[in-house]
Amino acid sequence: VQLQASGGGLVQPGGSLRLSCAASGTIFRVDSMAWYRQAPGKQRELVAAIASSGGTNYADSVKGLFTISGDNTKNTAYLQMNSLKPEDTAVYYCNAVLTTAWGGPTYSYWGQGTQVTVSS
Repeated sequence: VQLQASGGGLVQPGGSLRLSCAASGTIFRVDSMAWYRQAPGKQRELVAAIASSGGTNYADSVKGLFTISGDNTKNTAYLQMNSLKPEDTAVYYCNAVLTTAWGGPTYSYWGQGTQVTVSS
């Protein structure tokens, strides 16, 4: 199983970016997907998560600004980030919790990370 993250880049304060994370390989069921971020010198933190049911969870700092969505048919999650601030600068990692076979255990996979830089 591989997670391919894309969509990062340099954006001015107040701008927007959309991140994508696609899971591929032998996948039976994706239970949830999430975005985490890690800024220099800080711990990795949860930004947003979405369950296969469509339920979502957000960090307080991004509520109302970021939106996570998913496409179950493509095993893909998206993070729409609006009104970006310099403090949103970080490496963003996608995560997927999934099973690879019916009745099998649940595994957690991580993508390679994509840099988001908010600066004028």
